[in-house]
Amino acid sequence: MTTTIDPDFERLLEYVRDARGFDYTGYRRPTLMRGFEKRMHAVGAADWGAYRAYLEHHPDEFSELFNTILINVTGFFRDKETWDVLAEDVVPKLLASREEPASIRVWSAGCASGEEPYTISMLLAEALGEEAYKDRVKIYATDVDEEALAQARDATYSARQLSEIPAELREKYFQRANGGFVFRNDLRRSVIFGRNDLHKDPPISRVDLLVSRNTLMYFAPEIQERILANFYFALNRGGYLIVGKAEALQKGRLFVPYNLKRRIFVKDGSAEPAFHVPRPAALPEMVDAGMEFGDAAFEHAPVAQIVVDTKNRVAAVNQVARALFGLKLKDVGRPLQDLEVSYRPVELRSLIEETRRNRRAAAVKDVEWEMPKGTRRSFDVSVALLAGVGNGLAGLSIAFVDSTAHRALEQQLEHARRELETAYEELQSTVEELETTNAELQSTNEELETTNEELQSTNEELETMNEELQSTNEELETMNDELRQRTDDTMRANAFLTSVLSSVQQAVIVVDRELRVIAWSSQASEILGLRDDEVEGRHVFNLDVGLPVSQLREPIRHVLNGVGDSPVTVEGHNRRGQAVRYSVVFAPLAGNEPDSIVGVILLLTADRID
Repeated sequence: MTTTIDPDFERLLEYVRDARGFDYTGYRRPTLMRGFEKRMHAVGAADWGAYRAYLEHHPDEFSELFNTILINVTGFFRDKETWDVLAEDVVPKLLASREEPASIRVWSAGCASGEEPYTISMLLAEALGEEAYKDRVKIYATDVDEEALAQARDATYSARQLSEIPAELREKYFQRANGGFVFRNDLRRSVIFGRNDLHKDPPISRVDLLVSRNTLMYFAPEIQERILANFYFALNRGGYLIVGKAEALQKGRLFVPYNLKRRIFVKDGSAEPAFHVPRPAALPEMVDAGMEFGDAAFEHAPVAQIVVDTKNRVAAVNQVARALFGLKLKDVGRPLQDLEVSYRPVELRSLIEETRRNRRAAAVKDVEWEMPKGTRRSFDVSVALLAGVGNGLAGLSIAFVDSTAHRALEQQLEHARRELETAYEELQSTVEELETTNAELQSTNEELETTNEELQSTNEELETMNEELQSTNEELETMNDELRQRTDDTMRANAFLTSVLSSVQQAVIVVDRELRVIAWSSQASEILGLRDDEVEGRHVFNLDVGLPVSQLREPIRHVLNGVGDSPVTVEGHNRRGQAVRYSVVFAPLAGNEPDSIVGVILLLTADRID
């Protein structure tokens, strides 16, 4: 699957890398673009440049962006069939190869909020027993998302998150606390969480089991190869690598399939080069033979050497250097710049200054020099510091290593290589027909491989989109739970208010600041003859009831303005047409803000007039 490079988007990625140190340039572009576009729509940015400008002026947006890109979709025993194979087959073989008391090291790469490493912990504790698990097991869980790592370290999960754990394991390894379930602290100590960027940071080493599921698929193919090389380095010989169901390892001999259907692989030790680091031989005891021994060694050394002091005066010249450059013993004590060797075959003064300035050796290789007799020779020239008393500088040693023979061998090797190429071309011509057939087969194979890689890339992209949809679905479920809780709270509050209004013996009428009815008790319906659904939302002064509401205008205005008013007595009639005397008490309806008034409460008492 090919993706067109968008220069503006690439510049945005470079800005995020330089501004906050998060390098997403190795991630798959379609997945990245969807994450960035989601945040662009949220903040109203029209294009990549506008979103970069928004990031520059709103640094808090970086946190929202990173949380959107780092899709932490995980779960306990996710893809249960894979964990069954791990528990029943892989773990027993792993333990058989690591006899007691050898330690067992596990790396969970891309651990998100910790469900995966805790799943591994439960399996190993079941296989080893809790005491052996505590003594032998170390699980290193890494991710780039610090917020997810903080959740993992807290090790607290909801009942819904634990739903896929078998009941016996859930009761054995989790304890109720803080309104949720916490992984047991004594086993939690064996799980070490830390930040690790797979394509930039060095890998955890010497691990027996490496679990990285649905992490590789977010990276471009070349970054995947680099990460797999690090995984190869991290695993012990015969160690197991488990990747996601949509992830297929690239071509190579680093890992061989163990259970291809469940994406379980084994490190192939044949691909590991043998490194042999020789041990330095023990130094014999030094024999005090006087300064003559050192002088003789310098004089007869096979390499031309010149020693200068701190003032660039010649302090010593050995026999090879005198013969090679025409120097005499009387030249000892002269300034080096007065001698021809200071600039021929190479400019020594610049090398000496560089060595003194950097306080380390300097060297020049393949220096060509035509000798006085017309012969050409090649030298590797090096200048090294000579330490004096304490940390002082006693002088410098200049060595001329004759590499003429080495260069001649290189030329002979090049000549032999060209002859070999000629012979190879002749051999190729004799098998031309076979090569043509092989080329056709190779072409067909490459087409099949290209088609397979495109299908693999498409499969990884679909898996990524599936995780994004799952993440969005979890967010929507959380929002739905919150909305359901708020609806229940509102219904309980309404029921409570209705019960209170029904219990009050006086008629209760509540109006807002626009004098529209927002509450009408059952006693008010009994006296005035209108139901609550007939009056709610209507202007109180437009109601046709036996209460002369026009006479209540001024008291209501006073209460809305924060000025209390005395009860008012007015005459009218009730719903049966009987003459009554209404006693009305006014009270302010308080708002959420201190001293705010959002309406008026009217309490009515009706007495018949005989």
